[in-house]
Amino acid sequence: MRKMLNVLYVTNPEAYLSKDGENLVVKVGSGEVFRTPIHYLEGIVTFGYMGASPALLGMCVEKGVTVSFLTDYGKHLATIQGIPHGNVLLRRKQYRLADQEPESAELASAFIIGKIANCRTVLRRYISDYGDKVETGEIERISKIIARNVIKLSKKPDLDEVRGIEGETARLYFSVFDQLIVNQKNHFFLRGRSRRPPRDKVNALLSFLYTLLLHETKSALQTVGLDPYVGFLHRDRPGRLGLALDLMEEFRPYMADRLALSLINRQQLTGSDFIEKESGGVILKDNARKAVLEAWQKRKSEVLTHPFLDEKIPVGLLPYSQALLLARYLRGDLDRYPPFVWR
Repeated sequence: MRKMLNVLYVTNPEAYLSKDGENLVVKVGSGEVFRTPIHYLEGIVTFGYMGASPALLGMCVEKGVTVSFLTDYGKHLATIQGIPHGNVLLRRKQYRLADQEPESAELASAFIIGKIANCRTVLRRYISDYGDKVETGEIERISKIIARNVIKLSKKPDLDEVRGIEGETARLYFSVFDQLIVNQKNHFFLRGRSRRPPRDKVNALLSFLYTLLLHETKSALQTVGLDPYVGFLHRDRPGRLGLALDLMEEFRPYMADRLALSLINRQQLTGSDFIEKESGGVILKDNARKAVLEAWQKRKSEVLTHPFLDEKIPVGLLPYSQALLLARYLRGDLDRYPPFVWR
C-alpha cells in the first residue's frame, strides 16, 4: 500500500513559486507566505497563478514531484513531471488492450458499473435520510432505472452501448440532483451540468472537486506505472487524460458529489463565496477554495473498509488502491478488474 503524501494546491492568483535550497517557497508580492521541504510533497496543483522559477521546476522533476497548471476554472493546461515510473511491459499491455474494442469495452463497463452503482447509493442515502420528510417518488423511480442499467452493463455491451448507458444514467442522476440540495435553495440549484465555464454555483463547485479528483487518479496511475493518457472508455485525444478520466468515474459520486452536497447543505459554503464573471462563468473565491480544499483533505483522511481488499484504508488512497488493482488485472494476476462500489 502506498503511503499518502501531500499535494500543495496554489489558489492565490498572485502567488509565485520559487526554490530555496531543498525548499519550495511561495511568495505573494515581496513577502514569503509558505515554505516546505520539497520531499514532503508528491504534487503541486496551481490555479491561475503568476509563475514558477525554472530552478523550482527542475528540482520538482528531479525529486519526482508532479506540477500541474490549471486555469481559474480548473481546465488543465500542462503538467511537468520526471521520468515515468513502472514496468514498460505493463504499459505495453495497456496500449495493446486499448487498441482492442472488446477488451476496452469490458474495462469501460467496469468503470461505469462503479460510477452508476455509486450514483444510486447517493440517491438511496438521500431517500433514507429524508424519505419521511419530503416527496422522493421521482428519485425512487430513477434509482430503479439506474439499478437496471448496472445489469445491462454486466451483459458485455460494446463501447457505444456503454457510452449510451453512462450518458442516460448521468442525465437521469443530474435531473434529480437539485432535490438533494436541502438548504440555501435560493443560491444553490442545478438545472443540468455545464462546464468550461460552469454557469452556476453548484456546477462551479462540482467542476472544482472533479479537477482535484482527476489530479488524484492521474497521480495514482503514474505511481503504479500506467499511462494516464491512454484510456479504454475515453479514447485518445491530444492532451486528454483518458485513463485518469476512466478511473475517476467510479469516484465522482462518492468523493466529489457527496462532498459538494455536504458543503452546501451544512452551509460551509454560501452564495457569497462565488464570483459571477461577465462572461457568464462562475468560480469560487480564493478563501472559498481554501475551505473546499480543507474539506477535501479532511475527507481523504477518513477511513473505510475497501469492498474488494477487505482492508481499512484512508479515502484518499482509494485511487491508488484501484490503480493497483487495474495494474494487477492488466498483468494477468486478476481475472477481472473490480471497480470500487460504495456500500
